[in-house]
Amino acid sequence: MKSAIVLGGGMVGIGTALHLQRRGWSVTLVDRREPGKETSYGNAGIIQSEAVRPYPMPRDLATLAKIATGRTNDVRYRLASLPRHVAPLLRYWWNSAPKRHREAIAAWARLIAYATPEHDILISEAHADNLIRRAGYRLLHRDPRDFELAIETAEENRRDYGVQFRVLDGSALAKAEPLLRDDLPGAIHFLEPWTVSDPGALVSAYARLFERHGGRIVSGDAQTLSETASGWSVDTAEGRLDAEAIVVSLGPWSPDLLQRFGYRIPLVRKRGYHMHYQGGSSLDLPLVDTARGYAMAPMAKGIRITTGAELTSPDAPATPIQLGHAEAAARELLDLGGRVEPEPWFGTRPCSPDMLPVLGQAPRHRGLWMNFGHGHQGFTLGPATGRLLAEIMSGQTPAIDPAPYGPERF
Repeated sequence: MKSAIVLGGGMVGIGTALHLQRRGWSVTLVDRREPGKETSYGNAGIIQSEAVRPYPMPRDLATLAKIATGRTNDVRYRLASLPRHVAPLLRYWWNSAPKRHREAIAAWARLIAYATPEHDILISEAHADNLIRRAGYRLLHRDPRDFELAIETAEENRRDYGVQFRVLDGSALAKAEPLLRDDLPGAIHFLEPWTVSDPGALVSAYARLFERHGGRIVSGDAQTLSETASGWSVDTAEGRLDAEAIVVSLGPWSPDLLQRFGYRIPLVRKRGYHMHYQGGSSLDLPLVDTARGYAMAPMAKGIRITTGAELTSPDAPATPIQLGHAEAAARELLDLGGRVEPEPWFGTRPCSPDMLPVLGQAPRHRGLWMNFGHGHQGFTLGPATGRLLAEIMSGQTPAIDPAPYGPERF
């Protein structure tokens, strides 16, 4: 029986471990914390089957000027931290040119097509249907012109990729969400995404499924990874583990580990914050407030507000300025109630500069595999890219061409 160690207990790592297990591998998952306690815990809880276009970096001067001068809540940066971000941001800007972005869309959309089907299998087997709602989410627009442009984009996505949606004018939105302010231009209701009432609990349910089928989850330090004569080893709380193959699925921490082996994988590391609110009004479905750069979703702990991107240092203290702006904007729309936690959660999203995940075998090391860099969609794509990598590792014909995602492109 082939053996593998998967480093990282987020949605991507769990998805990879499960798919290897299904193909006859003996798999141990290693993380410093319990599964689903890092970035996979802190998202907006949407499995985004409609997200057929990866997020490009703005290239128009007006938008870049707004970001530079702090006049948008989508992106914030700490000036002292910018030097570490300059190189990957320049590559991100270059890859966001229309022609290159179209190429990224083609590769990205092929992955997104597998998002809900792969989750569906795991949700059923993990008996986690109680966490899932299959009713979509809404994209709110405060500016009528921006609303018209968003409808045009949605229509293109329906034509090119079959994305299903419904346009809600102000009156229809007020009927759908009666506790919202009733003077808004409208929203786009994407019909096919699924929403999760507790993202961390879904990852935990998948982890229990992995264990029920014989998988092991142990606490360990990925930084102890070393190459051996027969494969790879890592130190854990249960002693040294050895396996033929190692999968690095450590999200934003992946490049730091891989640099020890001579690989320089650029990532745009985007910090995000969230907070829960209880005691006020509720929402029927998650709502993304495009003008103010945040999302809010009804969850088990209350309404969760999640923010856009903060470009900062990994060890920088929390500076939840975007969360404060998002909370104020949300209070313009409905009665949020009070904060549940004393301090906001924050974590880092790993975004590759060409907007595609890093997936495949390391060019110069036998048995060293990678699966990370999913940007804002690791929670959505974890089972899909886990399947693709497991197919490649097992010598099977992959469901889609893996070439665009290979680490050798860097």
